[in-house]
Amino acid sequence: MKGMKKILNGFLALAMVFMFIQCADNKTNNSSSAAPAAVSGPANMKIAYVEIDSLLTKYRYWNDLNEMMIQKEENIRTTLNEKAKDLDKEMREFQRKLENNGFASRERAEQENMRIAKKQRDLQQLQEKLTNELQTENQKNSLQLRDSINSFLKIYNKDKGYSLIISNTGFDNLLYADQSFNITEEIVEGLNARYTPAAKK
Repeated sequence: MKGMKKILNGFLALAMVFMFIQCADNKTNNSSSAAPAAVSGPANMKIAYVEIDSLLTKYRYWNDLNEMMIQKEENIRTTLNEKAKDLDKEMREFQRKLENNGFASRERAEQENMRIAKKQRDLQQLQEKLTNELQTENQKNSLQLRDSINSFLKIYNKDKGYSLIISNTGFDNLLYADQSFNITEEIVEGLNARYTPAAKK
């Protein structure tokens, strides 16, 4: 399970980038099909962008979710390591007894071998189950984050009146934008002002 933390963080970052790019593409496609008049009059368009990487770093809700997931991942790793250590001990003990004719009969040795093999399969299944649960929770958290940001942007944009708010990450099509169109700090401040952390147990 070494490196799982790095893989998890990488997976989270890629999932978030993918979701925001998808949202931005959907908004662009919807706006281009629903309101072609806005495209023909670019002077009337009001555009802004948000740096997603910076937003994720500063948004307390995402940081809390991320911290919670790291803690869960560490708990899973500890549980699996303890079980693996116990299993390894039993396997070495079985091997020692086998080499020293420590079993009363061949049948007894086979029974012990089958018991250890089942324990090994159970541990693999537990690892798969816990990893899948962690990935499912990561996806749920990513959706909650997206919904949180989108619902805030709807309220925020009632006063601001932007025609288009674009996400800016290293993987999308926004190659250059004037800093005057960057509203990241405003969005972060607004999101953090709305966020009330859950009481820690």
